Amino acid sequence: MGKKGVMPTYKTANDYVIEQSEEAQVILKKLIQLIYEAIPEAQELADYKVPSFKLVHAAKKDQQIMMMATKKFVGFYPFPETIEHFKNELGDYKLGKGSIQFPFGQPLPEKLIKKMIKYRHKEIIDTL
Repeated sequence: MGKKGVMPTYKTANDYVIEQSEEAQVILKKLIQLIYEAIPEAQELADYKVPSFKLVHAAKKDQQIMMMATKKFVGFYPFPETIEHFKNELGDYKLGKGSIQFPFGQPLPEKLIKKMIKYRHKEIIDTL
C-alpha cells in the first residue's frame, strides 16, 4: 500500500480517491463511474476504510463490492463467485480469490467490469 502507519478512515469514496496517487485516482474514479452506470441505485458505504458499494439496499452489509489503491495497481473486489464466473474473460489480469488487480497505465476492460457488477447484483438479489 505504500503509506505507513494506521490507515485513516474516509467518510466518502471521494475523500479516499483524492488521497491516492494520480494513477490510482484515474482507475478509482472510472470504477466508481462504472458502478453507478451499471447499478444507478448503488449505495456508497463508509466501510473497511476503502470505497465500498452496496448494490442492493436489502442486502447484508458483507455483500458489497470494494476497491483499494496500492503503489502499482488498484484492486477491485467483486467477490469470489464473480471472479470465478468471469475468470476466462479476465485474461492476463492478476486475480485473487475475490479480487482483480488493475495495473496503472493499462486501459480498463470497462464493458467487462460492468458485466461483472451486474452479475454480482443479480447474485445478491437471488440470495434475498
